[in-house]
Amino acid sequence: MQSHHLALAITFATLTACGGGGGTETGTMRLSLTDAPACGYDNVFVTVEKVRVHQSSAAGDSDSGWSEVVLATPQRIDLLTLTNGTLLPLGQIELPAGTYTQMRLVLGNKPPPGSPQGTLANSIKPTGGAETVLTTPSGQQSGLKMNVNITVPAGQVADFAIDFDACKSFVTSGNSGQYLLKPVLSVIPILSAAGQRIVGFVDASLSTGGASVSAQSAGGTPVRATPPDATGRFTLYPVPTGNYTLVVTAPGRVTTVMTGVPVTAETTTTVNAASTPIAPPATLLAPRAVTGTVAPATATVRALQALASGPTIETAAAAVDSASGAFTFSLPIEAPVRTAYVAGAPTLTFAPDTLALGLYTIEATSAGAIQSAAIDTNAAVAPLTFTFP
Repeated sequence: MQSHHLALAITFATLTACGGGGGTETGTMRLSLTDAPACGYDNVFVTVEKVRVHQSSAAGDSDSGWSEVVLATPQRIDLLTLTNGTLLPLGQIELPAGTYTQMRLVLGNKPPPGSPQGTLANSIKPTGGAETVLTTPSGQQSGLKMNVNITVPAGQVADFAIDFDACKSFVTSGNSGQYLLKPVLSVIPILSAAGQRIVGFVDASLSTGGASVSAQSAGGTPVRATPPDATGRFTLYPVPTGNYTLVVTAPGRVTTVMTGVPVTAETTTTVNAASTPIAPPATLLAPRAVTGTVAPATATVRALQALASGPTIETAAAAVDSASGAFTFSLPIEAPVRTAYVAGAPTLTFAPDTLALGLYTIEATSAGAIQSAAIDTNAAVAPLTFTFP
């Protein structure tokens, strides 16, 4: 998507929520769209028509009580332009104040009016490959469902960012050449434009080639992630307030970790200066291939690493083939290097976490159930199998 599309002023129609009359107190919900890095794609296009919200997580498509932010014209958006803290406004709506527990992002099955002939409404372009139609079986009908717990106070504007994780949301289907949408979305409250932001620099050589910087919470759960820009600068925004572990991964580099990174609503957390970039060491050993299968193929699979005295980090998430359930990791054998966050530190010194050398836990999740297997990549790893009832 061209850069001028990001600057496009998006108009919207505000629909009155059912049951909103009779003196009910109202607030305003304002929505934006953002993205995490994509793994192995040059472009990921989706055409957004509207966002629906409801106070009941069990509400059906045609039930009363839905409120909608409807874009006046559907917008075809390249998700991969929405990194490093970029937010694309979707619109806002006045609706009954209270807590909302269901949100749906509704995609269109036709490109916006005036698009060049042959434009695909929803498509994906693998790096080095051709643009391919993206199969989105639920996106055009009921919408991509998110279970949320967000509050809109009376008489106030509540800001939220929909994070569309392009790295984890698209899977292949065997050798068919098809790409299927398996959406991984979350909703992050925006409390302030000044805070909820982590800024820093990695070595500029990591600006190409699949590097990722993520802020992870307890248990190795990535909350926000982004690739660095061409200068090595990265911005993670919006990040809920709290303390996080910063994890830097890149092909051919040792996993690099900074613990205890604080995020507040009032100020930006700057972890380092451009003059002292985070430079993950090059790996000296070939990465270890770890393969396996999971059933059902709708499950997710990730690689975790427990550092000495904590924390646990997510090192990688594997794409699961939607037809066979096959997955593959390429994991560093060398010990991750780590340091602790110090505000205004003039230099950064990372030390190997030798107790974690080559040790991982492969974790599969399906419908809330979790199975895991501990592996040691210092030697060849036999194929793994996870089967859920």
